[in-house]
Amino acid sequence: MERVTIRPACADDIGPIVEFWNPVIRETAITFSSEEKTVPGLAALFAQRRAEGRGVLVAAQDGAVLGVALYGQFRAGNGYAHAMEHTIILAPAARGRGIGRTLMAALEDHARHGGAHVMVAGVSAENRAGIAFHAALGYVKTGRMPQVGRKFARWLDLVLMQKVL
Repeated sequence: MERVTIRPACADDIGPIVEFWNPVIRETAITFSSEEKTVPGLAALFAQRRAEGRGVLVAAQDGAVLGVALYGQFRAGNGYAHAMEHTIILAPAARGRGIGRTLMAALEDHARHGGAHVMVAGVSAENRAGIAFHAALGYVKTGRMPQVGRKFARWLDLVLMQKVL
């Protein structure tokens, strides 16, 4: 079996990413959005992030894309220029194998080298595994925003976590 590699995302990766991201959108409250990803939409988002100097990385093994991680500025305005917020999504086959940790380490390195000081995680309070994952990587809980999201006809809380890079 080939070793997992972390590399910048390319156009060929977008279809597989859509395939493992959309079930997360459809079936879970891990993300509050109910709008599924499309190949053109992700291509535009990835191009935008790259134009901003931000990372869009994938984890791949044996030709299969197992995860994607990307980041952008936490909030608009130059006062937040050094605070980033990330997204990480793993294919089911990648979960529990340390691939997420490796992908996040590479993403944090990219952000740090780009001048980021803080990485923010906005995690659904229902995503206990996501909260534990971030805590294991050194993220600290900085707040909980009750009922800021809505999905599946119920209100959802958002847990904010951060890590000083």
